[in-house]
Amino acid sequence: MADESDGFGETLEVGLIVGRVQPSNRWADPSWRPVAILPAPAAAAPWTALGTEGLTERFYAGPVALAFHRSETANYRDNLATGRPLVWVALGAAGAEPPIDIRVVTADPAEGEALAGIASENVDTVPMPAEIAAALEAFVATHHVERAFYKRRRDEAPAAPACGIDGE
Repeated sequence: MADESDGFGETLEVGLIVGRVQPSNRWADPSWRPVAILPAPAAAAPWTALGTEGLTERFYAGPVALAFHRSETANYRDNLATGRPLVWVALGAAGAEPPIDIRVVTADPAEGEALAGIASENVDTVPMPAEIAAALEAFVATHHVERAFYKRRRDEAPAAPACGIDGE
């Protein structure tokens, strides 16, 4: 894991495996989805075909950066606490080969949920490998600071002007 000099956190380089799913309808285009995250980049070249399973053809998409931000440790802790931590991957259409662009890879559930709200992004989750979960757990243990929750009170609304139907 590389410590970033700008102070935001650390970056872990991982490998991404994606699948191209052939539709059962001959008029539809194939869809792409993440299949797995590798704890380290593979020795294979990016976009190496890995084989076919059913209607899904798998590819090693290449190395990607998984960034851990110090300000998001509470979200990472919640992800780890589920007992089955996930990694969110956002894929987008590309204009050339390869036909998809890897937009974001994150372990932050809030960021993954926000990405899912963007219509042009294909966001899906994959299970987090134990090696990445251990690195994330160590990052949270080192950088998490519990922050007190302060409920903000609204200011009192100004009194409405006195004017009624009968001219009061």
